[in-house]
Amino acid sequence: MGGVRQRAMTTTLPKLIQSLRKECPKPRTKQLPSLRRSFSLYDQINLIDNVPEDHLRFEGYTDTGFRVNGVEYEGSLLCVGNLLTSWAPSSFSHITPDSLSIFRIVRPIPEILILGCGRYTQPVDPELRRFIRSTGMKLEAVDSRNAASTYNILNEEGRLVAAALLPYGLSS
Repeated sequence: MGGVRQRAMTTTLPKLIQSLRKECPKPRTKQLPSLRRSFSLYDQINLIDNVPEDHLRFEGYTDTGFRVNGVEYEGSLLCVGNLLTSWAPSSFSHITPDSLSIFRIVRPIPEILILGCGRYTQPVDPELRRFIRSTGMKLEAVDSRNAASTYNILNEEGRLVAAALLPYGLSS
């Protein structure tokens, strides 16, 4: 009996090791919290799940990017209303008025810019703050996870909102 078990282990174990080596682990996409809740007498309803298909919706994030409407994006993103584009800054120190110069020409101007600073909230340079104020937008600087969630809420409400987000693994 011990011989049968030993033969099974000697044939099964190498196959198991081979199959494990073939599969490359994908980076886990973390889910964004749903911050918007509505309560009824009977149940809790998540209003974010009912976003129309033509609205952008951040669904998750990794250390290197974001999942928006079911598509994985690597790197920093800039969203204006329901338009999404890759964005050049790769660290918080690279965020300058020039990196946000699109807001000199875009019309109508969003009412708020949500700045996703990466893993941690960072203090915004006074020059950058002045530039954003000069466009007529308000500024909210928070970590990228909360920035994406806030963007979802405001966009779902139909407000004209912009988001400039660094991946969660980038900060300084």
